[in-house]
Amino acid sequence: MAEKELFQDDAQPVRRRRKKRCYATAYAPADDPSAHGSKSAFELLTAIGVFSSCRLPFLIRNAEYFLDLSYKTLGHGITNAVMKHTFFRHFCAGEDRHDMKPNNIGPILDYAAENDCADSSESAAGLQGIFSQPPFNQPARVYDYKSEEECDRHVSIFQECIHSVHDVSPVGFAALKVTALGNPELLERMSTMIVEVKNLFAKFQPENGSGGLISREEFAQCYRQHFHVGADHLEAVIESLDPNDTGVVDFISFAEMLTPYNLPSFTFKCKSTGPLARVTPSSDEIVLMKRMSERLHTLAADAALNGTRLLIDAEHQKYQPAIDNLVVELQKKFNAKDKTDRPIIFNTYQCYLKDTLERVEMDLKRSERYSFHLGAKLVRGAYMEHERERSKNLQYPCPIHDTAEDTHQCYDEVVEYLMRYRWQNGSGTEIMVASHNQASIEKAVVLMNQLGLQPQDPNVYFAQLFGMRDNLSFPLGSQGYNVFKYLPYGKVEEVMPYLLRRAAENSAVLGDSVSELDMLKEALYKRIIGR
Repeated sequence: MAEKELFQDDAQPVRRRRKKRCYATAYAPADDPSAHGSKSAFELLTAIGVFSSCRLPFLIRNAEYFLDLSYKTLGHGITNAVMKHTFFRHFCAGEDRHDMKPNNIGPILDYAAENDCADSSESAAGLQGIFSQPPFNQPARVYDYKSEEECDRHVSIFQECIHSVHDVSPVGFAALKVTALGNPELLERMSTMIVEVKNLFAKFQPENGSGGLISREEFAQCYRQHFHVGADHLEAVIESLDPNDTGVVDFISFAEMLTPYNLPSFTFKCKSTGPLARVTPSSDEIVLMKRMSERLHTLAADAALNGTRLLIDAEHQKYQPAIDNLVVELQKKFNAKDKTDRPIIFNTYQCYLKDTLERVEMDLKRSERYSFHLGAKLVRGAYMEHERERSKNLQYPCPIHDTAEDTHQCYDEVVEYLMRYRWQNGSGTEIMVASHNQASIEKAVVLMNQLGLQPQDPNVYFAQLFGMRDNLSFPLGSQGYNVFKYLPYGKVEEVMPYLLRRAAENSAVLGDSVSELDMLKEALYKRIIGR
């Protein structure tokens, strides 16, 4: 295919590189109905019916009500049968691994059964928030915590998912939610601890300091101000933070020392009860945190043994610092460069958050410090309404970008930053561009071509949700790019909340000038007339 110029001025390079560029790419046009050529006539009709329903605002806004009404009047059997052959058939891969059919698109398997969040503020926003402004292509859910035994049961479910990936495809991923493996309230507590450790380090830094570095002398002075310590203890702390005698202490070492697990051994020396001392965990909480970590390590070990990679999904911002901390633990062990030549564990970064690029930069520094491969899945985000409502209610600065344009720019900047890092540092870092945004995908493809990152090499992956944006997925796959579909599965009634969310998201996606619905109709028309 001859190269085709797609756009000139809307690329958003990584920070400090704002020069406008003219791009060209051989990427196939995304409005080609042939992308749906593999679908049967019945599948095309089903997809048209599903997408047409998604364009009815009244139906979408009241989907949960109509579903409950159908259960009451027609019964669960009939309702679930109708859903199974319509919305479920289109948006889910099946009820179990035996229903899944491998193809040339890689699978990301996700057991999609959900429970409502126990958080009262989440319940208040509920589906109203989801339907009023659909999420940015990241499957959004939070598991309700019932018991430690229930968390152990979730481990078994995720293990089954890992084994299913192994059976379905040798190159697949399994997705999991950390909130399924422990009490979400405990995750929130852990996140608060991690944030307060960061705030304490910021207090240690001099006003004219930069780069997250503090001299040994400045650190010692600030440490004495906050903690009751002897000379021997202080010297041991500084030596552990600066083992190579560089003369400076950085945040990565400081955070490594003050983990939630060992925080009590430091805060009992505090001279006053400050924010960090107030969030110090109890011994019982530490036991639960370690059990949550052990569940994650069990799943990571199982994935490594089966040759399956794990995508750790992003969640509410109140949980995310703890999730990031747990993922780094996994990456140190299972992505270690002396054990594997590619990442097994991928973290997810939501680019609607204002600090995303900063977090990616920090994690790359950690990967260099501790010699592990970074696996990064990039999404725009899934909890926008919740985050904005929560920041408003609790009166703290909203972590979400102010406009959609800012989010798009952040997404493209992070993609470019990681690709250029991969190009400069060789193999190891892997990036998943999980997006339904055609412009972002085109920019990523163009940049790959410019940097010489080969489509078939395990460096950049593209991903879309099952049942959505096949017009992006299949042209990419046909040209040799690594393309994956997020394949939710589970019993029909268990995945109903997921189906409601997909219907809501499609109500926005189908507003595109060249919608997938139009292409489905054209593909069906050509099928009927025999072209």
